[in-house]
Amino acid sequence: MTHALAVSLGPKVRANCILPGWIDTGPWQKAANRSDADHSDADRNQHPVGRVGRVEDIAGLVAWLASDEAGFVTGQRFVVDGGMTVRMIYAD
Repeated sequence: MTHALAVSLGPKVRANCILPGWIDTGPWQKAANRSDADHSDADRNQHPVGRVGRVEDIAGLVAWLASDEAGFVTGQRFVVDGGMTVRMIYAD
C-alpha cells in the first residue's frame, strides 16, 4: 500500500510507513488510565538497544519524514522496534 500510494500520489505527496515495535505509551495516556510501566530486565534486554521504545522514538522519525530533509524519501517502510525483528528471539 505504501508503495502504491507513493507512486500514485507523487511527486506532490510523499508516502512512507512507520512500523513500530514495543512502544511504552503509558506517559501519554489520559491521567485516569495512566500507570507506570514495570519493565523487567528481561523486557529491556531482549531488545538489542537495551530498552523498550518510547513515544519520542517514533515522533523523531515522524518529524524527520515531514521535514524537507526527507524530501527524497518516499514509498519506504521504517521498522522502529529496537532491533527486535533482527534478533527474532522473544522472551516469554
